Amino acid sequence: MAILNWQMQQPISSVFFDCDGTLTSIEGINQLAELKGVASQVVALTELAMSSTGINEGLYTERLKIILPHETQVHALAQSYIKWQTQHAKDVITILQRLGKTVYILSAGLEPAVIFFGKHLGVPEERIFSVGITFDAQGHYLDFDHTSPLIHHDGKRRLIQQLVRDARLTSLIGDGLNDCVAADIVTRFIGFGGVFFRENIARLSDYYLNAPTLSPLLALLLTASEIQLLSPAENQLYQLGLNYFLMQDSNIPAIKK
Repeated sequence: MAILNWQMQQPISSVFFDCDGTLTSIEGINQLAELKGVASQVVALTELAMSSTGINEGLYTERLKIILPHETQVHALAQSYIKWQTQHAKDVITILQRLGKTVYILSAGLEPAVIFFGKHLGVPEERIFSVGITFDAQGHYLDFDHTSPLIHHDGKRRLIQQLVRDARLTSLIGDGLNDCVAADIVTRFIGFGGVFFRENIARLSDYYLNAPTLSPLLALLLTASEIQLLSPAENQLYQLGLNYFLMQDSNIPAIKK
């Protein structure tokens, strides 16, 4: 069988996904800010983190102090994640896991919402990493977990290094600078621009997806032999992703190397 120049020749073992802006089309912290009427302040800080500075403890603190989210709002955010999940996210994760790949979610999002959403996508809770948050007895915001590595710009890099200590092949898919920091320690870093197109992230990616679906990941993460193992329905999804892979939109490749 023919091996294409962008196709994996050895199987990927572990796949790491960002959550907000990747598995779901919303930024959870911005969604909470809209509920509290402080979106203009928080959205600017979020975009600063995603595009320019990366996340850091000070910025993380500032956003939550502005929002002061209630516990019920954080739990309700999980349903928004599900409602606005990126097209074919669950299907792709299901296929990757069926083929024996270990799937993780690494997110600077708030733990109650991210864990609920991740489990909905079929990822085991022990493979979902996010930021803990505490509330008082009435559900009012108290604080977040300042020990979490994910509140720092290199948090995902540190976690991947802890989780994968051998020479297994790995991939990371994400849309922001915090993802790019880990690009050099994974086999294949795939930037996702299907929700928020960021030119600087595209430049830092091995491949960059400019498509509204995660289906092209199958073309980038599966070997030719693994594609032969797909069911007819799974192969249809692979073919859909392959079409996006080859498609160009306004001279920006749907996926570029």
